[in-house]
Formats: sequence, C-alpha cells, structure tokens
Amino acid sequence: MKSTELRAALFRGDFDKRFCYIYGEGAVQAQKERYAKALSAFEELYGTDREVAFYSVAGRSELSGNHTDHNHGCVIAASINLDIIAVAAPREDSVIRIKSEGFPEDVVDLTAFTAPQKERFERSDALIAGMAAGFRKEGFAVGGFDAYTTSNVLKGSGISSSAAFEDMVGNILNFLYNDGKISNVEIAKLAQYAENVFFGKPCGLMDQIACAVGGIVAIDFADPKQPIIEQIDFDMSGAGYNLCIVNTGGNHADLTGDYASVPAEMKSVAAYFGKPVLREVEEEKVLSSIAELREKTNDRAVMRALHFYAENRRVAAQKAALKAGDLNAFFELVIASGRSSFCYLQNVFTTQNPAEQGLSLALCLAERTLAGKKAAWRVHGGGFAGTIQAFVPNDTVETFRATMDAAFGTGACMVLRIRPVGATRI
Repeated sequence: MKSTELRAALFRGDFDKRFCYIYGEGAVQAQKERYAKALSAFEELYGTDREVAFYSVAGRSELSGNHTDHNHGCVIAASINLDIIAVAAPREDSVIRIKSEGFPEDVVDLTAFTAPQKERFERSDALIAGMAAGFRKEGFAVGGFDAYTTSNVLKGSGISSSAAFEDMVGNILNFLYNDGKISNVEIAKLAQYAENVFFGKPCGLMDQIACAVGGIVAIDFADPKQPIIEQIDFDMSGAGYNLCIVNTGGNHADLTGDYASVPAEMKSVAAYFGKPVLREVEEEKVLSSIAELREKTNDRAVMRALHFYAENRRVAAQKAALKAGDLNAFFELVIASGRSSFCYLQNVFTTQNPAEQGLSLALCLAERTLAGKKAAWRVHGGGFAGTIQAFVPNDTVETFRATMDAAFGTGACMVLRIRPVGATRI
C-alpha cells in the first residue's frame, strides 16, 4: 500500500494484534510510534508515493553452546524483543539503497558488485551485495529496493546486529521478489554466505538462524547444509524470570582476529586427525593425543577443543531440562557453560588489552548480586567484549539492573523477553 495508507492503517490499529504478539502487550503503543517515525524518515528520503511495507528481524540471545556452531556443534538460542525494523519499497532498476539510522546510506548496484572484493570486507554494502549474490546463486530472484532501517539491536552488543541486518536484506528480497516463499532457514544460510564470503568474517550459522527463525530453538549443525532445528516451547517470562543482557560498553569492531582464532584453533586440532571440524573427531582421540597436540597446535587450542565437547553435552542436557521444566538443572548448566568459556574457551577478555575486562567485572557483579538466588549468568555471544547474560527472578531484577547500570552506565542492563517471531513482514 502507499505510505499514506500504511500510516493510516498503523494508527487505525490494524497492526496492534501483530505488535502485541511480537513485542508484548505493554509495548504496542511504543512500537506504533517507532514504526511511524521510521515511515516518516523513509518518506523524507525516498518519497511519499511509494508502495511500501514494514519488516522486522529479531536480535538473538545465545542460551547455550558458546562457540560450537562453527565446528558443527550444537546450540540453543532465542530471538528477543529487540529488533531491526525496515520500511522498504521496490525499485525498477538493480540498485539497492539502504539508509540505516545513524549510519551513511549504502548504495549497491547489483549488476556491478557481484563478487567479493577484499577492499570492501567488513563494510555493510558488502553484506548487501553478498545477500543478493547468495540469492542468485540459489536461483532466487533479486531486484532493487529503497529501505530505511532503525534498530535497537546494539552494534557490538553480542545480540547479533550484523546477522539481523543480513537477514533483513534477505527478508525484504524474499517478500518483494520471491512472494515470501523462501524459508527463514534458507535466508539464514544465505546470510552466513554473505558474511563469510563478501564481508570476510568466518562466522558460524547460529546468529543468522536465531534471528530469522524465532522463539527458543535448539540447533544441531552436524550437517550445516541441513541443520536440525527444534523449537522448544518454554516460557521464561511465565516462569517468573527476566532474560537480562548487560552491555559493558566494549565494542566488537577491532576484535575480528580474536573471534577468528577460536574456530581456527579448534579446527587446527581437528586437522591433526585429518578432519575439517571437531564434530568429526571423537573426544577420546583428542584426550589420548594431548602431548602431540600441544606440540603441533598449542595449549589454548587443546583447551578450546575440550570446551567444544563439554559444551555439546551441556546443550543436550539443557534442552532436556527446558523440555522438562527443570530450571534448577538448566541454570546449573548455564553457570557451568560460563565457567568453561572463561577458563577454557578464554573469550571473556582479549589478550590485546588485558587491563580492560568489562565482561569479567560484570560476571563478578552478577555472581555477587544473585548469590543465594535461583538464577544464572554467563558470557554472552562471541565474547571478548560486549555483553553478559543473566536469568534474573522478577523480585531481583531492579536490584540487578541498578547494580549493573551503576557500574556500566544508565541503560546498560536490558531486561528482555523472548519473542516468538524471527524475520517477518508485519
């Protein structure tokens, strides 16, 4: 519909039920105002006579399985009620223009930017070109569009702003040019392709799937081309808990080498046995070859490999605990996962700057604040900087929030809900 018609439908309440389902009952009015503001920004940039629609892609929270997906391991993740939203309209040519709030406009001609360009690695226009290239590679239709986006999925916060952006480009291309027939799992795979090949970052697939699919999902990447995805029906809010993400203020932008070292070192252990990833190597073989592995790889690589195996077992146990409604067992495993990440995976701070340890401090404060409570805390996402995660009971959330905000700044503690929808057209 035309933008004027879309605005009228928005304030008439046509989207209220949808907003309530996605964001929660108390958030409907704020979301109406947010979408209206985005629509006005689109009109100012790209005109008022366009056929437009609203789109949303969730941020994500990793609940279990820290740095396992890239070696074909298992994870549990969830979409959250922080998201990237877009107003988009088709164009008649091959140009994609995306203006994201707070960032320069990206302009990509799909006939000119068709292959990865190393000088454009780690740029958002490379992600756009990569998504379009991925669509073409799989035989899907592509075309130009104009879009304005705004996001509360904070960059560098460990809730996957880049994955949400990639999924959003795919989400828009899906509905504009493919009748919405491409599955969100397929869009997530193409997003990983864009990030690996065009953006130059060797990421796994968890972030893209969690942002795109929605709800709590357990994912087994034994075959990454056909991951086994199982949605888990568990209401954390209904159980009396808040999912809190604490942004310590660190940024992921200069840490590509740290992130890349994790899958690379795990794969170096696998390579010793002639395999590409750890999932294809039996844990017992690693344990019986530690002396040789120390010589051929390094001590940290061995510890990271052992973390991988233990984390896979924890994922299976946590999935079973959630299905059984056993929060005591689930929380114990959350804490064990966090300790393994700190001690063996070693992704809580970067050795480039050991004096800066915002995540370590946040974990220390979480443990002190939640001592004696039925609760849990751990490093969140890729680590090295950014955020921690905590499951906080309702009667403690304000104390927890105040403690974290006092240390890391007002608004550092985000109290979230798990949303049931991933990538969607509103």
